[in-house]
Amino acid sequence: MAVNLPPPDPASLHPVRGVDLAVARAGIKKPGRKDVLVMRLAAGATVAGVFTKNRFCAAPVTLAKKHLRNSVRALVINTGNANAGTGSDGLRRALAVCVATGKSVGCKTAEVLPFSTGVIMEPLPADKIIAGLAATEPCDWASAAEAIMTTDTVAKAFSKKIKLSGGEATVTGIAKGAGMIKPDMATMLGFVATDAKVGRSALQGMLRRASDKSFNSITVDGDTSTNDSFMLIATGAGVAVAAKKDLALLEAAITQVATQLAQAIIRDGEGATKFITVRVEGGRSVADCRKVAYAIGHSPLVKTAFFASDPNLGRILAAVGYAGVKFSKLSLFLDDVRVATAEGRHPAYREEQGAAVLKKPEFTVRVDLHAGKAKATLWTCDFSYDYVKINAEYRT
Repeated sequence: MAVNLPPPDPASLHPVRGVDLAVARAGIKKPGRKDVLVMRLAAGATVAGVFTKNRFCAAPVTLAKKHLRNSVRALVINTGNANAGTGSDGLRRALAVCVATGKSVGCKTAEVLPFSTGVIMEPLPADKIIAGLAATEPCDWASAAEAIMTTDTVAKAFSKKIKLSGGEATVTGIAKGAGMIKPDMATMLGFVATDAKVGRSALQGMLRRASDKSFNSITVDGDTSTNDSFMLIATGAGVAVAAKKDLALLEAAITQVATQLAQAIIRDGEGATKFITVRVEGGRSVADCRKVAYAIGHSPLVKTAFFASDPNLGRILAAVGYAGVKFSKLSLFLDDVRVATAEGRHPAYREEQGAAVLKKPEFTVRVDLHAGKAKATLWTCDFSYDYVKINAEYRT
């Protein structure tokens, strides 16, 4: 059960001019489910991307990075199979899907970006996907979000309209992810589109900065996927954006949508029962603050204590201590309750106070290192029995 994450309301998701969506039921893993998504882009659209840094990156990632050098007219995404760890055969199968997609939407093969998610080291059933492409159905953004789900329990989609000097612009995005989450660039799979007209260089800069503030600030289990990809699309079908103020407003909207999507992944973390904000401040650098935050957010001992609503402060302090960051003083808070210092339990703290905080479905762990002015925030979840069950039974 996702933590305070309702399914997206289709009425809240604004269409993006210059993006046509269609889904197919290819039966990759489960008969009858929507498991292929095609995004057709208007001519002249610009596309930026960031991808996994995992050395065993999937075949579609390799191919998408290559095709991104060209103009992009379509994206094709399948769930149920990651096409990762599949070597040259995986590349051939991914390319075959691009060929079929290009024919179905009327563009060149090199203008198609492929994406896959699902089980690793199994051959991509390209024949099923190609057959499915012959029977796609137009869809809205809510259905598109459903079509890319794997172990997700809730589709993830958000949308926003903003006023710029030349008129109104729309930003709408979808993402998938629930486990194997510790992006090292972006998210598991994320796609955000705007109808604004933006140059490729400016768009790439927006994407990287938005990634760092959103998808690069989450962790479910500390595992970086072989398929992580986050794409930002500017169709150019709407207002042209060039002025600094308008670029800043558009970037803020993109970052907001990306952050909502990233937080939704944590709220829907496999087996998650709690959504936790980890805020580290007073660091010598942002990098130091992120090291401490991730030490807390990755620790299985900390996360299982959160699941049990057990304020086992020693586990949190131990994580801070092995993060490899220098500090002499420390203040640790659960929400607004000061619970510990570098010397141990805070004199005024009572354990029932900590337990009351951890029983809530959402709370904040705040660490002040008293070493500088830098700060960083990330989002994580607890580890429950269900996380083990979901991943133990993933292939069955």
